[in-house]
Amino acid sequence: MTEGHQVDEIVSQIGPKLRALRTAQRHSLQQLATISDVSAAAIHKIERNGMVPTITTLLKLGTALGVPVRYFVEEDDQPPEPVHYTPSDRRPTVYTPHEGLALAGITGSYRQFQTAAAMATVTPGASSGAKRMQHPGEELVHVTEGTLTFQVGDQTFSLSAGDSLHFSGEVPHRWANDGDHPAKAIWIALRNG
Repeated sequence: MTEGHQVDEIVSQIGPKLRALRTAQRHSLQQLATISDVSAAAIHKIERNGMVPTITTLLKLGTALGVPVRYFVEEDDQPPEPVHYTPSDRRPTVYTPHEGLALAGITGSYRQFQTAAAMATVTPGASSGAKRMQHPGEELVHVTEGTLTFQVGDQTFSLSAGDSLHFSGEVPHRWANDGDHPAKAIWIALRNG
């Protein structure tokens, strides 16, 4: 492979890597624009390979998504990973913009698999905010400790230990820990395509 072709190949992967990471973390274009200070239009163009981002833009996007700049420009010389093992003491921290929500990853690469899951710890009083979220894909939350409240569409669900909630991300939703104790849950997101 020539150097020029190699560079083109690396640059052409920035858009798909950004889109895969954004959707796996369940951010809309507008949500990512807000937390990264990069316009939604620019993010859309980058994802479709219609624009090559500057290093400053990549730094902003990487910071917002919790990955180093090298994530976007490293060559993928690793073969596809058909199986991923995550030991309990080596769960990676998954970036989230929500204060009071800590996520420890339990799934493989966002680029390899359609499912992203984490062990979630939600402090008392934490929530996803007043504005309801919408995104492609599905979510499945299984509470293992404490309580969580979800508003999905026009329904409200109070989940206690052992309860699960599975819903389409297209339905406007929000979550909160209205209890006095931290809540723990297995939180799974299934991407579309």
